[in-house]
Amino acid sequence: MKVSLVTGNKIPFHEDENNWVIVKSHPREQHRPMSRVNKNVILALLTLASSAFLLFQLFYYKHYLSAREEENGSGSSKSKGNRVGFESTQWNEDGWFQIAENMGFQCLKTESKDPRLGGMDALSGTEIPLHYVCKLATHAIHLVVFHERSGNYLWHGHLRLKGHMDRKFVPFRKLQFGRYPGAFDRPELQQVTVDGLDMLIPKDPGRFLEEVPHSRFIECRYTEARAFLQQYTDDNTVDAVAFRKRAKELLQLAAKTLKALGVPFWLSSGTCLGWYRQCSIIPYSKDVDLGIFIQDYKPDIILAFQDAGLPLKHKFGKVEDSLELSFQGKDDVKLDIFFFYEETDHMWNGGTQARTGRKFKYESDKSSFNRRGYHRTPRYLFPKFTLCWTEFVDIKVHVPCETVDYIEANYGKTWKIPVKTWDWKSSPPNVQPNGVWPISEWDEVIQLY
Repeated sequence: MKVSLVTGNKIPFHEDENNWVIVKSHPREQHRPMSRVNKNVILALLTLASSAFLLFQLFYYKHYLSAREEENGSGSSKSKGNRVGFESTQWNEDGWFQIAENMGFQCLKTESKDPRLGGMDALSGTEIPLHYVCKLATHAIHLVVFHERSGNYLWHGHLRLKGHMDRKFVPFRKLQFGRYPGAFDRPELQQVTVDGLDMLIPKDPGRFLEEVPHSRFIECRYTEARAFLQQYTDDNTVDAVAFRKRAKELLQLAAKTLKALGVPFWLSSGTCLGWYRQCSIIPYSKDVDLGIFIQDYKPDIILAFQDAGLPLKHKFGKVEDSLELSFQGKDDVKLDIFFFYEETDHMWNGGTQARTGRKFKYESDKSSFNRRGYHRTPRYLFPKFTLCWTEFVDIKVHVPCETVDYIEANYGKTWKIPVKTWDWKSSPPNVQPNGVWPISEWDEVIQLY
C-alpha cells in the first residue's frame, strides 16, 4: 500500500482503483513545528487509513456491482468485482477508529448518500464516507475521500455536520475542502519516499491545487427528475431513444474537442434545461446547446470541429458582436454554440435571422425591469453567473452555478412545464431586438453552408 505526502503543504494522497483519499494537515492554533514523534504517528495513521479505505471501496463496490448486475439481469462471474476478489474484503471502521484513538487522536466522520446511485431506486440510500477529521494536540488532519465517477474524474462530497456533531471540534471554516462538493481531473501520479514510506503525489501538484477554487460541483436532481417524469410521461419511442443516443455522442465529441483546445464551455439553453429538469436530454429539442465566453474564443475552433467530423452548418455574427456557430452532427442533430459577452452589470448573447439580417440580443440586466417587474422592452435576459461542474451523459461538464436564474431568464417561471413548440425569436422572455446587420456585412456575418 502506498500513501503520498506533499511536504510544505502537508497534503498526502492515496490512490486505489476506484477511490482516492486526500489528507491535509491544519494547525489548530498558531503554527508550531511538529515534533518527530507526532510526525511519525501521523504517517502511521495515514498508512492505516489507506489500507482501510481500500478495503472499504472494494467491499462497497461488491454490493454496487452486484446490484447493477441484478438490475441488468446478468450474474456473470466475469465482472470487474469478482476479478479483484471482493469476497475476501471487509470494512472494519470501528477497528480503524480504535487504532487512531490508541495513538492519541480524536476523530470525526461524515458520510452521505452515494450520488452515483441516485438514479437507482434500490440503492439510492446507500451511504459512503466523505470526510474524516482527526485532531492531535495542536494539529488536525483532514482526510478527504475522493470517489471515481463515470467520466474518469474524481469527486468529493460536502462536509456537512449533523446535528449531534461538535462544531468546535476544529475550525471547520479554515478547511480547504468540503465547503461544497468538488470535481477534479484525475492527475498522473509519481512516487516519492518520505521517512522510509512510499508516497504518491500528483506529477503536477500546482495544477491540482489550481483546480481547488474552481472545483464546485452540482449534482443532478434525481428526486425532482423522477417526479417530473411521473407527471409528464417520458418519451421512450424509437425515435426519442435514437435521438438521445445521437445527442449524447455529439455532446461527448464536442466536449472532447473543446477540451483538447483548452476552451471552457457549459451546457446552455435546452441542453441545460434537460439536465436540470429531468437529468436527461430533452427528446424533442433536436440539438445540443453549449455556451462559451467570447474571451475564450479561438480561431481554430471551426477547423477543430471539422476535423472531428462535424462540418460547419452556419456562422452568424462576428467575434466583436453576436457570434454564433452551428455544426452538423449525424442524422440532422446539430450542435449550436452561443458566445456570451460580459458587460459591467449583465451578460448577453446574440442571435441572427438569416433571411432578414435582423439581430436579437439575449441579455441579463436586472435594470431592464421596471418597478412592476415588467420589461421596458422585450429582451433575452441572462443574470450574471459563474460556472460549476456537474455530470451529464457520463462526462464532467460545466453548468451555470446559478442554474435557476439562468433557466428562468431563458424559459420564464414556467420552465417546469414542457413546451414542444418554441420560437427562438419570440418565445424566450429575455429576447430583445438588436437592430439589423448592414447589407454590406452580410457576407461576413451570415454564412450558411
